[in-house]
Amino acid sequence: MTHENGLAGRLLSRREALRCLGAAGVAWLMAGSLNPRLSEAGTLGPSCVVRPEQMEGPYFVDERLNRSDIRSDPTGGQVRPGTPLALTLQISSLNAGGCQPLAGTQVDIWHCDAQGIYSDVQDPGFYTIGQKFLRGYQITDARGEARFVTVYPGWYPGRTVHIHFKIRTLLMAKRSFEFASQLYFDDELTDRIHTALPYATHGPRTARNQQDWIFRRGGDRLMLAPTSVADGYAASFAIGLQLQ
Repeated sequence: MTHENGLAGRLLSRREALRCLGAAGVAWLMAGSLNPRLSEAGTLGPSCVVRPEQMEGPYFVDERLNRSDIRSDPTGGQVRPGTPLALTLQISSLNAGGCQPLAGTQVDIWHCDAQGIYSDVQDPGFYTIGQKFLRGYQITDARGEARFVTVYPGWYPGRTVHIHFKIRTLLMAKRSFEFASQLYFDDELTDRIHTALPYATHGPRTARNQQDWIFRRGGDRLMLAPTSVADGYAASFAIGLQLQ
């Protein structure tokens, strides 16, 4: 199967990011904790560092599915099997006063199922047009958070395990902003989860993180750190942006 085409976004140095900010009026940053802040000197502290944008990929479909639990196919209600994963993305706005929660921002996520299949697309290996499992969006709340319930992704040839996400701000001053990237997992955790059903029936995966050419372009800064919970795993990831 061929799932990804094109070039991944390049990891920017801090100097390059500041130059882009001056030219384009927008800078994207990732925070290493859920409470990002600036240092007292007004410079970027260790919790706010520049991170890479990565390719959206060919399988984004703007389904306009406003839902938190994305496991089911709304056309029939069937739930995609897999290890449950609760994912929280926190979106913040970076300004002179620090990183403040950004409410009212649309966050989409989408990924393949345990067998490496995406919904609502046509691929040499599958045809799922009309199905909409493992897709959805949320609008960030007053804390800047968008929460999802999904399953741990499977794999397909040529790619390591990942989740796509896209952030879209509301139209501001006749301009809107988009940011697309991908989230990744520790290989050891993936190996452990994929030994169980329904993943095990798909066989051993063909690419790990460092064998994935997209991951090698900054994926180490896009890593989730899931923790074990009663019925699966939970993970949080914080993202900041600066708008002018």
